[in-house]
Amino acid sequence: MPFSKLGLSLPIVSAVTELGYETPTPIQEKAIPVILKGKNLLAAAQTGTGKTAGFVLPILEILSRGETQRKKRVRALILAPTRELAAQVEKNAEQYAKNLPLTTLAMYGGKEIAAQKQRLIEGVDILVATPGRLLDMYAQRAVHFDEIEILVLDEADRMLDMGFIEDINKIIERLPVDRQNLLFSATLSDKIRMLAKTAVPNPVELSTADSQSKPEITQWLTTVDKDKKSALLSHLIIEQKWDQALIFLETKHGAAKLVEQLGKRGIPAESFHSGRSQAVREQLLEDFKSGALKYLVATGVASRGIDIEELTRVVNYDLPFPADDYIHRIGRTGRAGAKGEAITFLSKDDFKNLCMIESRLGHLIERRVIEGFEPRNPVPISVLNFKPKHLATKNSSSKSSSPKNRQPRSNAGRSENARSDGRSNDSRSRHGADKSRSDKPSVASNNDRSGRGSSPWDNVKPRSGR
Repeated sequence: MPFSKLGLSLPIVSAVTELGYETPTPIQEKAIPVILKGKNLLAAAQTGTGKTAGFVLPILEILSRGETQRKKRVRALILAPTRELAAQVEKNAEQYAKNLPLTTLAMYGGKEIAAQKQRLIEGVDILVATPGRLLDMYAQRAVHFDEIEILVLDEADRMLDMGFIEDINKIIERLPVDRQNLLFSATLSDKIRMLAKTAVPNPVELSTADSQSKPEITQWLTTVDKDKKSALLSHLIIEQKWDQALIFLETKHGAAKLVEQLGKRGIPAESFHSGRSQAVREQLLEDFKSGALKYLVATGVASRGIDIEELTRVVNYDLPFPADDYIHRIGRTGRAGAKGEAITFLSKDDFKNLCMIESRLGHLIERRVIEGFEPRNPVPISVLNFKPKHLATKNSSSKSSSPKNRQPRSNAGRSENARSDGRSNDSRSRHGADKSRSDKPSVASNNDRSGRGSSPWDNVKPRSGR
């Protein structure tokens, strides 16, 4: 089905055709007609499925029929969890709107606030913003919400993981009641559905996670001692002549240290994390996309919102927690039908995280042996049907009709991603880490990481790195 059959006008169809878009992806084909009808939407779509065009294109079609009436007003508001994602969405919107008299603006921390205020004076049709910076600008009366027609929560699961629930609720409370609401998330978890109750009333629900064509990503792992990871990475880069790689670690300190170690072996690399200025991060992304920079060592801030065409491989130097972060990391490669490779370095202290990831994937990841880097202590084969202890307890207690036989749920879990590197500095300074943790919806099934008592890896602690 061509884009013209979805109800989009010629200026929009011409713009996407020039960008090389031939036919809609599954999420675009399903979402665009629903949005054009003015209905609320709750959609599950993985990264790399074209979901940005799925909501931006119909928004452009709707907004092309009117105009901003007063200064400092916005007609469509898109909330995004990270600066990188906000910038990417705004760039896409600008490309799609090239044949329309509509304005776009990305607003996030790390950019000069005076320039953003100036852009808002004449009004903006589509504003893409991180929650913290948006509330700052609202408090300074630089932007008003009374003309907002459409609200989009993009990567909603990530925003909740990063502790933005209080900011999101404050923004929603200030928006016009008569608006269209769109929520996009990689998964429709319990906490997402809880947010949807207030943010997206009576939505049409779409999910393409199972029906969409799977990206061609070859996943494999190799076991290695923690102190040999750097040498192994250098070995693979040199021996296999890697053209480019996005390498994920859990901490800023670890990223900086790895860049230094690679440099000593004659492999130039750069670190990408929240500790670097926004200008530096943007330049690094441009260099990486152009191929001028071949090896980018990044924390989780890069796991979403970075769209690099034909990125051949992603390396999990450290395994992430929770398991969904692994999916978002490897989703940086194998995009838009291209082939990709996802490589994991598995040390013994990451073993529980691997079990959770493979349980989430529904299959074991292929193991390969790299000669000369075999670990001193072999890592056991994964437990594919791994479940955190509290889930097993919950299933057991549900079978018992007597309350006294029920086991208490474990409280051993930690708040997932509450201090993720991707969170904007302006939001951190306003609310603080402790407050953001306490304000997040509590979903035990995502937070508890304890294992079964009789499992062989009981004494191996999962790495969170947060």
